[in-house]
Amino acid sequence: MKTLTITRPDDWHTHVRNGAILKTVLPHTAAQFARAIIMPNLKPPVITVAQALNYREEILSALPKDANFTPLMTLYLTAATTVEDIKAAADCEHVHAFKLYPAGATTNSDAGVANIATIYPLLAAMEKYELPLLLHGEVTDETCDIFDRERVFIERHLTAITRDFPNLRVVLEHVTTSEAVQFVESAGENVAATITPQHLLFNRNAILAGGIRPHYYCLPILKREQHRLALVKAATSGNAKFFLGTDTAPHLTHTKENACGCAGCYSAFAAIELYAEAFEQVNALDKLEGFASFYGADFYRLPRNTDTITLEKQTWTIPSAYGDITPLKAGEDLSWKLINS
Repeated sequence: MKTLTITRPDDWHTHVRNGAILKTVLPHTAAQFARAIIMPNLKPPVITVAQALNYREEILSALPKDANFTPLMTLYLTAATTVEDIKAAADCEHVHAFKLYPAGATTNSDAGVANIATIYPLLAAMEKYELPLLLHGEVTDETCDIFDRERVFIERHLTAITRDFPNLRVVLEHVTTSEAVQFVESAGENVAATITPQHLLFNRNAILAGGIRPHYYCLPILKREQHRLALVKAATSGNAKFFLGTDTAPHLTHTKENACGCAGCYSAFAAIELYAEAFEQVNALDKLEGFASFYGADFYRLPRNTDTITLEKQTWTIPSAYGDITPLKAGEDLSWKLINS
């Protein structure tokens, strides 16, 4: 296969930040995707509709003039969120979900929820108003091994949430384990998951074998090969519960190459090419369009896109940097190239 044309995809989990970084990274996302679910973990976090609308305007003003891209806004769920906030979000056409970060789980998550049981009235309201709950599914218990945090979150919290709120629409973001795949597969149709390119392409050796490579460090952290294979199987299965969410997370290089480096992989510059590489490795390019372009839109109850993008089979070398950001696989080759968007 020399070229691959698919319906324009969407990114159902992305970080574009704000300020100067926004202007650097947003054109990459807008060149590939028609829409993207925008994460709310700024400083300060996006917790109200008014803040989300202001952030949306900042994003729109930073787009290239010829871009055809729609940001889909989310709100950061906190212990201070009210039922009235949830109703206001449901009434706003530009807000599409709430994001739950366990406090301390990842970048800018200090405003997250420390005790999930305390937000049950909010989950009931989200179920009532049919607003999806997007989950960073990791516990932050210091006694829990970092490689087990997703599995333990499912056991301690997600099983109960889906039992107690059977009609709540839930996306378990950036799944990383076979246990997460099995949970989503066995749950109701209102439970789905996003999968990142780095978790499809790499296992934990990419971070640690031969030296510490901070640009492969993300949260949830890369896992064993058996888990990567489970993710690849899920992504290429044609199961509509699994869809594209890059979790592209730009950080300035000096904050990654640091004694206490930030978590996050920057993939927006070539997201669809990275996914194509992962799908081609298991002879499943015919499954990429559903995963990238159809299933997420269906879950979020939005129309599928009607235009297309085209990838060409050609080898190119990823730049060492985009501005002050080091991309995933910097200096390495990719075998697919977006040629028409």
